[in-house]
Amino acid sequence: MFNYVIDEELMLKPLAPEHARPMFQLVDRSRERLRQWLPWVDGVTEQAHIASFIKNAMKLGGDNGGFSAGLWVQGELAGVIGYHEIDWHNRSVGIGYWLGEGYEGKGYMTSAVRVFVDYALLEMELNRIEIRCATGNAPSRAIPERLGFVLEGVIRQAEKLPDDYVNHAVYGLLRSEWQLLG
Repeated sequence: MFNYVIDEELMLKPLAPEHARPMFQLVDRSRERLRQWLPWVDGVTEQAHIASFIKNAMKLGGDNGGFSAGLWVQGELAGVIGYHEIDWHNRSVGIGYWLGEGYEGKGYMTSAVRVFVDYALLEMELNRIEIRCATGNAPSRAIPERLGFVLEGVIRQAEKLPDDYVNHAVYGLLRSEWQLLG
């Protein structure tokens, strides 16, 4: 995937080394909100941590095993979305995403996830997409619900966050279902 213009406001760009600084600044500004739901936030204390993440994401993409992109709103980095490691044998993938403070509630990530779903199911010809999010994270859960994903179950104490363990809601979408929604 390359730069993808969603609309006059939104663009997806593959993560690149030059994005380390704006991504670190976004994480740093959004730290208190993000740490409620993302276990890695407290470990990101300097720009080099983000640079390492981007390097690993680029390697995974080069190995055809995943893909991560920045979501840019009017030229500013607003968040990140990515395919977790692609299971080519079973033709499935997970999608993860996060938005920085001030960008939530505007439909930006729903638009980005829609693009990622289209690409995975229609271009890559995958069969299944999964999204997992903490059961208490209503904004994150609203995205797969809005896009027609099916709540397949809840995994108890699936993730350790700074304050406690959280349960994960597991959403799934099949290519045949997406084509019907189209």
